[in-house]
Formats: sequence, C-alpha cells, structure tokens
Amino acid sequence: MLQNRKIYMTLCIALMGICVGLLAGCSKGKEPGKNDTFVYYLNTEGTALVKEVYKFEKDRTKEAVGDVLREMKKEPDSIDYKSVFPKKVQVEDWTLTDEAILDIHFNEEYGRLKPSEELLLRAAVVQTLAQIRGIEYIDFFIGDAPLTDSAGETIGYMSEDDFLQYRGSSLHLYQLGKVKLYFSNGEGSRLLREEVSVRYSNNMSIERLIVDQLIKGPSMNGLHPVLPPETKVIGVSVKDTVCYVNLDEGFLNNPFAGDPKVTVYAIVNSIIDGGTCSQVQISVNGDSNIEYMGSVDLSKPLSRDLDLVEESGK
Repeated sequence: MLQNRKIYMTLCIALMGICVGLLAGCSKGKEPGKNDTFVYYLNTEGTALVKEVYKFEKDRTKEAVGDVLREMKKEPDSIDYKSVFPKKVQVEDWTLTDEAILDIHFNEEYGRLKPSEELLLRAAVVQTLAQIRGIEYIDFFIGDAPLTDSAGETIGYMSEDDFLQYRGSSLHLYQLGKVKLYFSNGEGSRLLREEVSVRYSNNMSIERLIVDQLIKGPSMNGLHPVLPPETKVIGVSVKDTVCYVNLDEGFLNNPFAGDPKVTVYAIVNSIIDGGTCSQVQISVNGDSNIEYMGSVDLSKPLSRDLDLVEESGK
C-alpha cells in the first residue's frame, strides 16, 4: 500500500512538472497581458521590436537583471523574430546603485552598431529592464565611457518614458525616420534648422511626433528652445491639409525672450516640412481666437514662412 502511494505521488509530481512545462511553452509568442512580464525581440527584417511574454521575478531585482539580460541575448525558438543583440555585442558588467540607477557596460562592439541597430537595442533593453522593481533609470556605457549621441552629447539616464510606446499590436513597434525641426538662434530673432533621427510608433502621427520633439528641445549647440518644456499637447490632428495643434496654457507662458513669430513659425515650419499638411492652425485649450504674445494672430491657419530661417553659414 505504501509502495503504491509513493508511485502515485511520483506520478502526480511528474504530471505537475509536465503541466508547468506546457504552460511555460504556451506563454511563448503570446501577446502580453496587463500583468505579464515580457522581453523585446527584433523582427526578422531588423526594423521593429516584438514583445513576447517571459516570466521573471521582477521583485528579485539583481537576479532578474541577470536573468533578463541572458534571455535577451539568446536566440528565441521562433522564426518570426530574433535577439536584439548582434552576436558580437556583449554586456561586460552591470551595477545597480542605491538610487535605483542601473549602469550597463557594453563591450566596444556596441560602438560599431549602425544607428538604427543601436536605437532598437537601447529601446528594447531599457523597456524590458524597466519592468523590474527597484530600477528607475538606466545608463549605458561602452567600456567605462558614457554612451553619447551623434553630436557627442552624453545620453545619460533613460527610463521607459523616454521611448514612445506603441499600444496595440506588438509588431512594428517602432519606425525610424528623420525630421527637420526649427529652433531659435541665440537672440530669438531667427529660426535654425536641425535634422534629427526619431523613433516613433505606428499609431502616432508624424505631426504629433514633431510637436513633442519641439517641446523636448534641440540637441545641437547653438540652438535654443522655442516652447516651454511644461507645455502639454491636448491634441494634434490633420483635416483637409490643415494640421490642428491644440496646446494648453503653458504655451502662453513662454520664458524664452525673442520674436513671438519665431516660436509660432518654429511649429508651423516644422510640421509642414515633415508632415502631410500645407497649413497649421494653433489653438490654446481649443481657442484659436487669440494673439500670441499680443502680436501673432492665431485665428486662421498659417502657412510656412521661410523668411525667418537663418541659413547655415550666415
């Protein structure tokens, strides 16, 4: 009788193990639910990220970091996507500070990545690791040198909010492109162009992306912001070749001294250059019957004004 009980218990334990294994296998390739943890992979074309359920203990901070990085480095079983890590790119070391900052040190191969590869890898790593409790910011290093952008500026601390997230299908999470943005010169009297590389989700219009980038501000030396960083975007839409930009009252409290036309036409020129419309209507809390800074009439859609643009070299 005792022998039969032992056999029965052994069979139960074995069956439980098989069930757990099947459940784990079924989670692969499944669209993550609200409470699921996940990792990002790369689609087969190498142009977008794919989110896949992956179970890890996000409360065991240090153990989860190592576990997730190893998982992201592995090639998945699916033929529909692949690891975001090119074969030669390695994580040499990582440390977690008491301030909830995770420093990740990559080998020199990271610095040889193409811009599109680097951006997708960075987005995947940051958004995957940001799920782990106890991590608020992530900083990238190549060896011991901080990661820098194309202008040589240190990128610094990143969080998942730094990456525009796609809420919908896990495929084609990011698109990569370039847009021309207009910012102010030092005197606030002229507009200067800056071409920036951007990543954005399929469900975000390029016009909305441009407005967000203008609020974020320039990255090049010699260019100055045109919009207060606290400005909130209520809505951006396009109808009949007119782009309607609705901002909150933060737009009116502009601390950047200079010609008000520079601020207004930074928005207008940037959207028309990079979007699909020919005019821009700006409103504040839905009201366009205003004069910006007492001098620029916003009651009608505005066309591009290139006379304010200072060409490089002048």
